[in-house]
Amino acid sequence: MSFGSFDHVCNKTAFPICNVIQSLSNSTDFSRGVIPVCYSRSVELANTMIFQIGNAFVHFGSLIVLLIIIFHVRAKYTAIGRTEMLQFFYLCICLVISSLVVDCGVASPSSSTYAYFVALQFGFTSAVCACIFYNGLLCFQFWEDGSRKSRFLLRIISFAWFACNYIISIITFKSWGTLLNDGSTEVLFVVSYIGNALLLAAYFVSQIILVIFALDSYWPLGAIFLSAFFFVTGQVLAYVFSENICEGLSHYIDGIFFGSLCNIFAIMMIYKFWDMITTDDLEFSVANVEHGINAFEDEDEKRNTIYSYR
Repeated sequence: MSFGSFDHVCNKTAFPICNVIQSLSNSTDFSRGVIPVCYSRSVELANTMIFQIGNAFVHFGSLIVLLIIIFHVRAKYTAIGRTEMLQFFYLCICLVISSLVVDCGVASPSSSTYAYFVALQFGFTSAVCACIFYNGLLCFQFWEDGSRKSRFLLRIISFAWFACNYIISIITFKSWGTLLNDGSTEVLFVVSYIGNALLLAAYFVSQIILVIFALDSYWPLGAIFLSAFFFVTGQVLAYVFSENICEGLSHYIDGIFFGSLCNIFAIMMIYKFWDMITTDDLEFSVANVEHGINAFEDEDEKRNTIYSYR
């Protein structure tokens, strides 16, 4: 197995990228694409073939979870990094939708547009990693959170990393270059896998440093460690044990199912971590002030909302 080759990975797990690259070995009769030894069986529904049916339910559930998280984040009006975290969860929704399209056959693997959707998934994955890395730096308050400058910088960084990964991916999948083609995936591997892994590692390290040296409580460490645990576990199940899972469960689901499930658990723990480190924010002070005001008011006075005073 050469560096940057997806042959070994694709022989174990049916990732979308496996349909748009060329096998470097002679183990397949196809000129394009790498077929795994074991993959999740497809289901025909209303004359429509649906791939990864178990993973589809995970994606739909992830969308519901992300919408609930966004609702709670939006309710914390004065929390530090609220706007930036919202951007992260919005990008997560885009990633889930793009994964739903390529994983479940909304875009057919045999279609000419499939490579564009796979590249789009790579782009959103990278944008999510860049966004969470930015949020990790934001907690150190090097600049004012929620300001126009902060929002603009976040969008520029996320879009730039998205564009970089998308362009490299689509050039590789379409073989539009000499160094970047479907038989030479080293650059794609370095940028999309190693680059994103470094961004995620930097985020987790920065949050551990934040808790140890800046916060009074170590409880948030549990949430950030759980997030890292779920993410790493999901990657191991998807990339290493997918074939064993697929054969053990009679082709109904494979490692991608558990990988997607662990990813949404990791995102939930990121939200929990952010929620724990922002509990002493101004919004609770505002609530306390209003309780103080109510104490001096007539007890018989009825109010329809606690936000009467602003």
